[in-house]
Amino acid sequence: MKIVIPIQLVPDRVEEIIINKEGNGFDLGEMVWMLNEFDDHAVEQGILLKEKLNCEVVVLAVGGELADDALFAAAAKGADRLVRLNIDNAVEPINNHALARVFGVLIKAENPDLVLTGVSNYNSFDGCLGPMLAEFLGIPYMGYISSVDVSASGVTFLKDQPGGIKVKYEASFPIVLGISSSEKPPRYVPVSKIRQVMRTSSIEEANGEVDLIGGLKITRMYEPEKSGKIEMFTGNPKDVADEIAKIIKSQGLI
Repeated sequence: MKIVIPIQLVPDRVEEIIINKEGNGFDLGEMVWMLNEFDDHAVEQGILLKEKLNCEVVVLAVGGELADDALFAAAAKGADRLVRLNIDNAVEPINNHALARVFGVLIKAENPDLVLTGVSNYNSFDGCLGPMLAEFLGIPYMGYISSVDVSASGVTFLKDQPGGIKVKYEASFPIVLGISSSEKPPRYVPVSKIRQVMRTSSIEEANGEVDLIGGLKITRMYEPEKSGKIEMFTGNPKDVADEIAKIIKSQGLI
């Protein structure tokens, strides 16, 4: 059995995200990148399946050398093969439509039984990768998955529904599953182990070109509007309540 897991890098929201001078995107030169949180869960779910079934896990990434750390971290967790896709004509940020196509070519060549991907990435403007990838591959998709197992007839998984309800489904291979959370939290890998894996593992490289058709074109981005300063009320409870009531009345709420 073979599992393929395409991963993405996203901006680190802990760091400041700056809009470029043209006002139509982010300043990529100042961006700090990290592995998409949902993709981290997808990798963990794939490794958990490998530990149960002794299957092959292949992790794919786009992003040049920036993706190397994320790939080696996946190897340190137990991934068998690492593939980095170098884009020859990347002059703009790659949208998920384009990413689905370039990942899809590689995945078709791998002919996996199961594709696991993060259910979403917060910096995408044109939809989630998983459904578009499934459409390109011509196989089914199910998202918001929190547990995956293999049965005699195929794959079983839990889908998160509104209200905290989980529903169990069964499907045949091949299928794309969008992972929202793995059965166990993603394991921590010490930097020393990642550095050790860098000396013993290798990253396969593939080349491709992107076609941005289908994605949204951003014409303008804006900083969040700044509101007034917070006003703190002091005094006895009755005086504070009177001040709050004045504000509510001034807004026409009562």
